[in-house]
Order: sequence, then structure tokens, then C-alpha cells
Amino acid sequence: MGELLGITYREGTRKPMLEIDACTVSKQTGVNGDYRGKPNKRQVTVLCEEKWRAACADLGEDLHWTTRRANLLVRGVAIGPECTGKILKVGGMTLKIIMETDPCFRMDELQPGLKAALTPDWRGGACCTVLSTGDIAVGDGVAFLGE
Repeated sequence: MGELLGITYREGTRKPMLEIDACTVSKQTGVNGDYRGKPNKRQVTVLCEEKWRAACADLGEDLHWTTRRANLLVRGVAIGPECTGKILKVGGMTLKIIMETDPCFRMDELQPGLKAALTPDWRGGACCTVLSTGDIAVGDGVAFLGE
């Protein structure tokens, strides 16, 4: 079983990521307070710590994970192309993995070379939709249902 290491949201485009220890994630709003949380294929984004560290190692930089601008940071669950369509349980809620979160030009604005470092092996994370509303907190368990 994996672990939820971090939770963030942002209030608008180009606004800073705000770290929180706990929140409700709902089918209507995604991570509470996140401006992108309305129902769509990119409602909640999940980043794997191990893949983030690999990208940072490629850059020779120790960047804070919020540089990636993802909602959830997890450890101990490998998310890649084989996970498309799988259900991920995080604390008291579930997410469906829809697609890779493609790194965009904004990554290079924040750190030159970051977009390329995030490109292989879904290092940029996964886009998800919320299947069931629930509460989450840093330290919660993370696992794929059925595994």
C-alpha cells in the first residue's frame, strides 16, 4: 500500500499552489477550493514521488513537488500507462485514472528543462476524475482497487 504525502489546490490560473493537510474531495468540486475541480477528465492530478525524484535527478535540482502543480503527491504506487482506467483509492475517496498529465511549457518557465525531465514514463503524473466523494489527509493509504 502507498501513502498520501501531500495535498494542494490553487484558486486560479498562475496562482500559487496552496498546501493543506486534509480536505474533502468531491465529485462536484474535486479537491476543495481548486479552480480546476469541476467534473472533467482532469479534475484531480496525482504525482508519484518516485517519478518526481527521478525528474529532479535528471535536472540535478531538488525542486519542491508543488513546482509540478499537481493536487496529490503519493508514494509507493506506480502510476503509468498501464493504469489508464484503473481505480485509485486515496483515504476515503476514489479516483479513476483517465490519462497522463502531459507536462506543458509552464514547467520550463518554472525550471528550465523540467518539461523534458517530466516527459518519460508518466513522470508528470496522471489526470483523474472523482468517482466517490470523501475526506483525505496526509498520511492516508493509497492503493489500486482490486490489487
